[in-house]
Amino acid sequence: MAVRYMGDKDFWDHKFTERDGRLMGPEKMILENSPLFQKGTLLDLACGDGRNALYFLKQGFKVTGIDFSRKALDRLRRFAAEHHYAVRTQEVDLSHPDCLKEVGIYDNIVVNHYRLGKEHLGRIHLNLASGGLLFVCGFGHKHKEDPFMREEDLIMPSDFDHIDPSLKRIRYLEEEERRGFLVAYLYRKTS
Repeated sequence: MAVRYMGDKDFWDHKFTERDGRLMGPEKMILENSPLFQKGTLLDLACGDGRNALYFLKQGFKVTGIDFSRKALDRLRRFAAEHHYAVRTQEVDLSHPDCLKEVGIYDNIVVNHYRLGKEHLGRIHLNLASGGLLFVCGFGHKHKEDPFMREEDLIMPSDFDHIDPSLKRIRYLEEEERRGFLVAYLYRKTS
């Protein structure tokens, strides 16, 4: 049976329960683009157990992590506490249409290895402060078919067709690596 990349809540709760006590390092493309992030607040959507959230906490950002897996958020809070960081977490199912309505406004938003729906991308500017950075990264449209990845989980260029005009793309990256074909879209809010 093939593993579903995005999976459902039960899949991810089980996955995070079975993981050992170590945290993966931050996403390479985040590290390579870290000077573009605005100091201040950061919303990490589909944060998992916090590999990117912990990196930004270490850099002095005020981080809110959102995920639908309670087990992932428990791990994030534990990792943050071990390093004496304060992190805010919310258990939110990003498949719901109004899920971002009440999360607030942030200087930066990270969406890493999650394909945010077009409807959310069309309204994400409402959660981003003026001058803020939207960073979307994950397996992209040129990823070769494999048993772990569904086509509907791949980030497509058309996902950004209806993004608000206040968001200007400042960088697009592609990288073929051992895990597959990765893309990153970086947008700056201009107003």
